[in-house]
Amino acid sequence: MPAVIDKIAEALHLHKNRSTVASTPAFDEKKVTVIFVLGGPGAGKGTQCARLVQDHDFCHLSAGDLLRAEQHREGSEYGQLIQTCIKEGTIVPMEVTVKLLEKAMKAAIAEKNSEGWEDGRGRFLIDGFPRKMDQAEMFEQEVCKPSMVLFFTTTEEVMLERLLERGKTSGREDDNVESIKKRFRTYKEQTMPVIEQYEKLGKVAEIDSSVTIEEVHEKAKVAVQKSLARSN
Repeated sequence: MPAVIDKIAEALHLHKNRSTVASTPAFDEKKVTVIFVLGGPGAGKGTQCARLVQDHDFCHLSAGDLLRAEQHREGSEYGQLIQTCIKEGTIVPMEVTVKLLEKAMKAAIAEKNSEGWEDGRGRFLIDGFPRKMDQAEMFEQEVCKPSMVLFFTTTEEVMLERLLERGKTSGREDDNVESIKKRFRTYKEQTMPVIEQYEKLGKVAEIDSSVTIEEVHEKAKVAVQKSLARSN
């Protein structure tokens, strides 16, 4: 545990030093479209992202998937820290998450050459991020401003049922009742203020994800089409 605490202190120190220096975002928001996809654990974010990728050739980046992959990557500097945060249902220091997202975005832009991805352009669905307001601020400052937020809503009862069912086959360490309840608390206390802030900016499309996957998809598709039309 001391090693984990040292890593957290190091991450906070890095952020303090970095925040004193003005930085230019890595991507031009006029060329790179970023849509944050938010909602409680089990709200259906990943399912809907998979469909929107087919609709509009997005690159779907799951902050959680990137972190889970990093914790098992041989030689990872932050593997133990990420593992502890996931187990406890707490949020990984934002420096780690933001850097992983930026690297993944750069890789996608370098690799993809289909329509809409030429000359440094790209479009991204960033799933499960930002989970705190300071994460949102850091991402906007260092990576790119989002064009919109897709916010999927449903009840905790529905989300719990979905996550426990997924846990039967997912192999994820956090698909158990204890971790899920911690994640619900974290979401309400720390992520809802992010959604409320973007709502004030008129950037949130709220979608009820309690209905069928097809119904949710149709509503999400319309919201995304409107956002893409505004940015073109």
